[in-house]
Amino acid sequence: MIETRVCIDDTLGPFDCKLDPTNRWNGWLSPHFPLDSARQLSAQTLRLAEEYGYDCTDTIHVIEGREDSPDTVHIIEGGPSRYSEDDESLAVAVRVNWRRVDRDASHAATVAEATPQARKAARRRKPGSRGARRVVIVHIRWMYLDEGSDTAASIVVPDDEGLFPIGGWEWTWHFAGWWCLCGSDQDWHVLDCLCGVTRDQALALKEVAPRVGAILRRVAPGVTAALFETTAAPRIVTVVDGATELDLGEGGPYDTETLGEADAVLRAALGGGADRRRLPLAQVPACLPLTRS
Repeated sequence: MIETRVCIDDTLGPFDCKLDPTNRWNGWLSPHFPLDSARQLSAQTLRLAEEYGYDCTDTIHVIEGREDSPDTVHIIEGGPSRYSEDDESLAVAVRVNWRRVDRDASHAATVAEATPQARKAARRRKPGSRGARRVVIVHIRWMYLDEGSDTAASIVVPDDEGLFPIGGWEWTWHFAGWWCLCGSDQDWHVLDCLCGVTRDQALALKEVAPRVGAILRRVAPGVTAALFETTAAPRIVTVVDGATELDLGEGGPYDTETLGEADAVLRAALGGGADRRRLPLAQVPACLPLTRS
């Protein structure tokens, strides 16, 4: 297992996870997510369902409780049924035995129809008490629910490390990546580019780009990018406004103090932390797109 990040194009992610890179379904990955990532994934699937409709979206739901709580019922609402003539909405009821979650997660929760009795039970009792916190994660495939499929809703059982395998051998997960200064795309868990730039350095540059841009735009509001040398202490050597290269010498828009302030931000990002190695020598200046915050 390796620690990395995964995504599904620009639709879901990126999320921190662990995975076995050899465990693949048609080339796609099978990630195991920590709880924080599972929460983020749940929020993103719910936003997609609200935007595009539940009948074409899987959703992930995180139900929270306590280990000494009495059994509870939770109603999860979906969109309108494709086969109903009276605008009936899809919904499921999840009954949780909280005392069993930590010992046998696969049988601690059951998913059933959201009957009137289940809705009444959900209103009557909430997961309380003061025991250790527990979670149950439910994966609902709404497009199959009204077909009576027994796989339309399932409980996600954590692995031995407490990580949740969501979407493996089912969704098109692939590695998230990071862009190096040299223009190459690296998988997230690859910490060093072949050119010598580290992932931390590339991310640090992306983080400070809005600050550098704000400094340079005080004088030239249309600035879009800067070139900087990575030899020794980084310094800006070219500033670009669209297709126009601005003059950095006498008579140009910038004074020494403004450029020095921008250079200081770059140096702090690339060499100011104990865990960041200084950039190697570069044959040509590196480009920094000056995104706005």
